[in-house]
Amino acid sequence: MYKENIKQVETLIDNYFQGIFNGDVTKLESCFHKNVNIYGDINGADYLKSISEYLEGVKNRKSPKDLNESLKMKIIGIDIIGKIAMVKLHVPMLGYNYYDYLSLAKINNDWKIVNKLFTHVE
Repeated sequence: MYKENIKQVETLIDNYFQGIFNGDVTKLESCFHKNVNIYGDINGADYLKSISEYLEGVKNRKSPKDLNESLKMKIIGIDIIGKIAMVKLHVPMLGYNYYDYLSLAKINNDWKIVNKLFTHVE
């Protein structure tokens, strides 16, 4: 069961990376639960958005791909216990050095991001 879950979580994270990198809002939205919390800080400023506000921001910016950046996002760690998981990511893009902590839950046999915390580190 663990091997199946790790593969599904890795696929979800790959879709998350592709959605962010390419500005693919449909793919990105499919990664999140509709009641997700998104909180972070960018240069010390608090960032608290609903999923619709977050996706609108992605939709209205130039994507890293459009800016000719290379995809450097990577998984740092995955911890799965039963139907919950924590994922730590490095997400450098758009001149920022982001780190994400994603809480995932397996709901109706699909892994979804239920909480996103992120920060930018100099």
